[in-house]
Order: sequence, then structure tokens, then C-alpha cells
Amino acid sequence: MEALRQVALISGASRGIGAATAREMARRGYHVVVNYRRDAAAAHRVVGEIETAGGSAEALQADVCDAGQSAEMVRRIHADHGHIDVLICNANTVNPPFEPLLSVPWEAFIGKVTGELAGAFFLTRYVLPAMQRRRAGRIVYISSTAADFVGSVAAHSIAKAALNTYSRHVAAQAAQHGIVVNTVAFGTVRTDATAGVLNGDLRKLTEERSVLGRVMDAEDAARSVAAVADDGFGVTVGQVIRVDSGFGVLDHQLHVMTKHFQRGDEGTSA
Repeated sequence: MEALRQVALISGASRGIGAATAREMARRGYHVVVNYRRDAAAAHRVVGEIETAGGSAEALQADVCDAGQSAEMVRRIHADHGHIDVLICNANTVNPPFEPLLSVPWEAFIGKVTGELAGAFFLTRYVLPAMQRRRAGRIVYISSTAADFVGSVAAHSIAKAALNTYSRHVAAQAAQHGIVVNTVAFGTVRTDATAGVLNGDLRKLTEERSVLGRVMDAEDAARSVAAVADDGFGVTVGQVIRVDSGFGVLDHQLHVMTKHFQRGDEGTSA
């Protein structure tokens, strides 16, 4: 049984941000468990990339929205490695219905909300107790700045807001046992999942309002997640950390109140 190398379990790690985070955590010396639901070939490609680069990884199938499958995956990891040091809840469990609030069918709405929470709930339930007994571990939830949006992404926004609140409750309990829990909320990230919508005017707008001058990619996102997960934020607990290339700062700058006071400052000097 491997008991020396730190172990990171990443849900939904066969593609996009999850896959990039798996590669980054492996680069930092972790043995990475690449969780996937359906695409075994993609998950094993990620494992192959990690091993080719000199890292250590394995792929494990489990639908993290299913209590039994989540429990069995965690049991296997503990049996093989003895512990899980980092849990990164990243899986996109349910594709959101991008419709106005009054047009979203109830089944689609509640499916997104419950799916989002289930993907974090079951893994947390089965991973956290062992972390608490060891008084060591970190949990990172992957969320979205969409939690603060209003409009045509109602189900997605509400699901992410619920995840953010859930993560704070976990953080409050876990902190009593020395476990660090935080959430990383991303703005627009260019991945294969967003390729269909991130084009034309939306891409141009995002580029213009980014301090990077471009859309974040999965590797940008992965470095942020790894910085939080790899004990780099040890005194930051229970926070929703926005990573949006400065988009939100510009929102505040463009707010009507800010613009009003900026006009009042015109012509003044130090």
C-alpha cells in the first residue's frame, strides 16, 4: 500500500479544467486519481500524459451523483493508498438549461440544482470523516461566478450559489478538525465544453474585459485550483475565491454609482 505520496482525488478529471488540474497536481508531486463517469479513453489519456511527464496517476470510474459509486471509489482509494489528502470536486454533473427563469421546466431546473449538489455532497460525505480523523486534508469545490448573475442562466446560477453556500457549511465543520475547505469560482474559461458558445461577440467581450487580454484557458484555471489545493491558502478558509481575469473588477468600475462618483472627481487634482 502506497502511504508516502500525497493523494489527490479529482472528480470529472477526464477533460477540461479537471484534466488540466490533474496534470498540474501531478506536476506538484501528488498521486492523482482521475475520476470519470463515462469516457474511459479520455481518462486514461490523462493518466498517460501524467505518467509520460514522470508523474503518478490512475483512472477510476464512478458517477459521483450516486452514493454507492462514490462510496466504493473512496473505499478503493483508501484500501490502495491509505488516505486522501486533497479532494477537488470539479465534475460537471448536469448540463445547465440556459433559459429564462419562467421558461425552465421544473424537472430541468431542479435536476441542475440537485445534480450540482449531489456531485459535491456524496464525495464530501465519504472523504471528510477520514480527513477529520487524521486532522489533515484540503477540499476544493469548483464553482462559477455565474452564481452572481441574474437573467437567462437562472438554473445554473442558483445551482452554483447553492454549491457556494454548501461549501461554507462544510468549511465551518471541517475547520474544527484542521481541514481547509475553499471554493474557486471561475469566470469564462475556454474548454471543449464552452467552445460552442464562446465565439464571436461573447469571446470579444471577454477578451476586452480581461486583464490578460484573452480568455482564460484550462491551464490558467488549473494553476489557480492547485494553488488553493496544495496548502498554499492555509489561512484562507471557507472562502469563495473569484478567478475571472479581472472581469468582476471592471463590473464595479462600470457600475452606475462608481461612474457617478468618477464624474464628480473630474477636474480635481492631488
